[in-house]
Amino acid sequence: MAANGRTVQDLSPHEFVKSYAAHLKRSGKIDLPEWVDIVKTGVLKELAPYDPDWYYIRAASMVRKIYLRGGLGVGAFRRIYGGSKRNGSRPPHFCKSSGAIARHILQQLQEMKIVEIDPSGGRRITSVGRRDLDQIAGKVAIVAP
Repeated sequence: MAANGRTVQDLSPHEFVKSYAAHLKRSGKIDLPEWVDIVKTGVLKELAPYDPDWYYIRAASMVRKIYLRGGLGVGAFRRIYGGSKRNGSRPPHFCKSSGAIARHILQQLQEMKIVEIDPSGGRRITSVGRRDLDQIAGKVAIVAP
């Protein structure tokens, strides 16, 4: 638990994801794939993301979701980050996001010892990862009360 008793659950998702993404970028432990600047995030998208730090933001968002819920795997993240595919004059339909992005981020987080494989399926936060996330949450809470 953080020094002031704040955890990830106590913060707004936007503030936590923004600060944790900046922490991941500063740490330099995540290896960006060479395709990070040209890849679309799903079949439903027409263009690649405009934000150059989108990979860190997606990783921070995935860590937060695993922290809050646990047991999430690649298929769950494909569904979470999916959306409506626009088919022109035909009706729109739901489409899943890219599995390679989710898989690569989960593998990177596993190498950093933030998440581990859950025996009942998916991934879960390690004790080291929980401690780090709560420390970041405490710092964010101090900066923005």
